[in-house]
Amino acid sequence: MSQQKTMVEKLGDWVYAASWDDLSSEAKEALKGRVLDSVGCAIGALEGAPVKSIRRLTDDLGGSPYVTLIGGGKTTPDNATFYNGAAIRYLDFNDAYLAKEETGHPSDNIAPVLAAAEYANASGEQLLLALAVAYQVQCRLSDIAPVRKNGFDHTVQGAYAAAAGAAKAMGLTAGEIANAIAIAGTGYNSLRVTRTGELSNWKGLAYPNTAMGAVHAAMLAKYGITGPREVFEGNKGFMDAIAGDFTMDWSNEDLERVTKTIVKRYNAEIHSQASIEGLLELREQERIAPEAIKSIHLTTFDVAYHIIGGGEEGDKKRIRYKEEADHSLPYMLAAAYLDGQVMPEQYEATRIKRDDIQQLLQKIDVQPSDAYSDRFPQEMACDITLETNDGRKVTIEKSDYKGFHTRPASWDVLMEKYNGLTRNVNETNAAAIASTIRGLENKNVSDLTTLLEQITVREAE
Repeated sequence: MSQQKTMVEKLGDWVYAASWDDLSSEAKEALKGRVLDSVGCAIGALEGAPVKSIRRLTDDLGGSPYVTLIGGGKTTPDNATFYNGAAIRYLDFNDAYLAKEETGHPSDNIAPVLAAAEYANASGEQLLLALAVAYQVQCRLSDIAPVRKNGFDHTVQGAYAAAAGAAKAMGLTAGEIANAIAIAGTGYNSLRVTRTGELSNWKGLAYPNTAMGAVHAAMLAKYGITGPREVFEGNKGFMDAIAGDFTMDWSNEDLERVTKTIVKRYNAEIHSQASIEGLLELREQERIAPEAIKSIHLTTFDVAYHIIGGGEEGDKKRIRYKEEADHSLPYMLAAAYLDGQVMPEQYEATRIKRDDIQQLLQKIDVQPSDAYSDRFPQEMACDITLETNDGRKVTIEKSDYKGFHTRPASWDVLMEKYNGLTRNVNETNAAAIASTIRGLENKNVSDLTTLLEQITVREAE
């Protein structure tokens, strides 16, 4: 009598069977758009202090030169995953997926899938398919098995996704894929303290660390190492210990969840995007001088309030450095109003410490609305009321922003963002990378990684 398959074994079967022909044309375009967006984010982050520190660590560790580091050099697949993932994530400018009780960044899976695909000498089509698998797994687990409320980080779902994508890119068997997912899912259950209270560099490194482990798990599975078959439903498994009971029939899943992910228009935490767009529109319409502002009141949905508005994850008005600034609605709104934008330069230490922004952010109040919360995640509903010193009040309401799934970013819009992020590298090289990604399904992964290795950042003038 054959043994009944567990949930992770059924997931392994689904990942193994996934085919390029299963993807819609819309999903294929969205996947390429997410690769372009994330590569731009990585290039724009190469001079960031934590990224440079990790590069020094990676160089010191050495390792067999199998996989490309963005910006030059090669190392082992797992070490490359951590470095490239840190670069993609550092600016906090990559995409997001909104579930009712969980928010993650599925493009964090690009680094592990790219490393695994390069190691396996895969085609561009195989890379994109494996990435679609990773997106689907992370997004659907976020839908049905949220963990934030139980004190765990969204990187928990990412462990399953990154392992599934990496194993698919490496061409493993269904059984090996299941083992890779089981090892990673058992081993990487990160705490939500990563994003609460006083924030640290780890906020941007938790997923790269999980992804590094997921690639290592795929390598272990390739060499015959097994993982717990009952990682999901077993005694003290994922359901029992962390998420609670849920059901999932992987055989009925498609590969379209990438089309529901959203792109950041502003270099700010994802739940802030509609409110920033709204305040900038109000700024343009009313042209009220910053010194004339008495208060700015934002009413928003509960997730935004609790994560970045001063709710359950901590005060957001004591802002000293980047990790605190890009997770503070008061800071981000103040930056938007004063500077007319929220981009990487708004997080430079000299900008954060200036009196104008420190004073204005203290005038910004954030409160949740049950009505707006009920409309999330289908909408990012919010309203902003600005009151002047002489008692005048102006208000604007928002339900989405340019880049939300209701107003998806076109390739041209993504290119505008990409060009801004890559302005400090060779224009010819940056253009060649974008062109290669645009036709990635007809290329080899090596066509892209060769160009990524050639990136050099211009010295500041």
